[in-house]
Amino acid sequence: MRRLAVAAAATVLLAGAGTAPAQTIAITNARIHTMAGPVIERGTVVIRDGYIAAVGAGVEVPAGARVIDAAGKVVTPGFIDSGTQLGLVEVGAVEGTRDARVNDDRITAAFNPADGLDPHSSPVAVTRAEGITRAIVAPTPGASLIAGQAVLVDLGGETPMEMVRKSPVGMVAVLGERGSQLSGGARAAAILRLREVFEDVRDYMVNRNAYETASRRDYSLSRLDLEALVPVARGEVPLILEVHRSSDILVALRLARELRVRLILAGATEGWMVADEIAAAGVPVVLNPLVNLPSSFEQLGATLENAARLHAAGVTVAFASFDAHNSRNLKQAAGNAVAYGMPYEAALRAVTADAARVWGVDDRYGTIEVGKEADVVVWSGDPLELTTSVEHVIIRGREVSTDNRQKRLFERYRRLDGTMPNAYRH
Repeated sequence: MRRLAVAAAATVLLAGAGTAPAQTIAITNARIHTMAGPVIERGTVVIRDGYIAAVGAGVEVPAGARVIDAAGKVVTPGFIDSGTQLGLVEVGAVEGTRDARVNDDRITAAFNPADGLDPHSSPVAVTRAEGITRAIVAPTPGASLIAGQAVLVDLGGETPMEMVRKSPVGMVAVLGERGSQLSGGARAAAILRLREVFEDVRDYMVNRNAYETASRRDYSLSRLDLEALVPVARGEVPLILEVHRSSDILVALRLARELRVRLILAGATEGWMVADEIAAAGVPVVLNPLVNLPSSFEQLGATLENAARLHAAGVTVAFASFDAHNSRNLKQAAGNAVAYGMPYEAALRAVTADAARVWGVDDRYGTIEVGKEADVVVWSGDPLELTTSVEHVIIRGREVSTDNRQKRLFERYRRLDGTMPNAYRH
């Protein structure tokens, strides 16, 4: 009971970290996709003290509110990237700037990247300027098929503590080709390894006191890893399995039933081939809808229609970049999903409401509803059109800057009048 109380207190502290300054903002005359009901034409959103205070077509603007006239503009909830390494990787080719993986098999499940986040990493500001306000920051496999814990962050935080909004949101592991490489060279060995892990965790849960007095057999994992996996074994935290081949997906579904864990499939390049089975299991899928070419033999069935076919089968789909530097392309990914058969509303939900539901935070984020945290974006037009730009980004009720290094470089070099920038003058 004491552990549960401490965990609850930690969750409350995280939820309150970095509270935005009190202010009232009214966005007026907008076309509002609340994601909780029909689109509102020429509507108003009132934001007060970091939360949605009112939304609708006949809402009055409070006295003293800062007004953003969004006539001809579109308003949506802030987008959520459901898989990225934002804040963990600055330059992929420079080892000292990469904090997304651990190559020490003594710390795998216990690895939580939250303390390594850099809110001032260049890709964070670039991504925020594209309307993405939240992200699932996840580790990548290193020495073990269990990579570690994923966390939900907001992109308006000034410190790692302010960024992290829920920790953990899932435990990341990998099967398929990568899983076999990390388990001796065979897919079946990776499955065996996961079975052993959860057998040990459940034994540890029952015999913790005996283990702590060295009166129990040795386990395959360290004490820190065992403790980290207890919430997964209890079904409190989902297991996020990266898997691509259709046959591996079926094995993952069977394994989740056997281990009695909540499952989220990540990647699922050939998910469309077993969409009915995924839907029947009630398992959500996180994918990048831009994947259309096989980068390995386990992705031979890659197609741009993957998201549409999974949605048509009844699978809950969320979109992810699975990248640190290209999270900014999330709206393009969602737009491509529409171009290849996914209903427009479903694609928009995959980066807002459905993404929040997959990660268990739909009570706070993902829609524009009274009482929810105010993550709101004002777009110049259709948010899934490539040429649409972001005009205002509001995170937890506070407008944040869309300035970033890419914009500054663009402004610096846009004039080709023969005058060289200062950096190139001799």
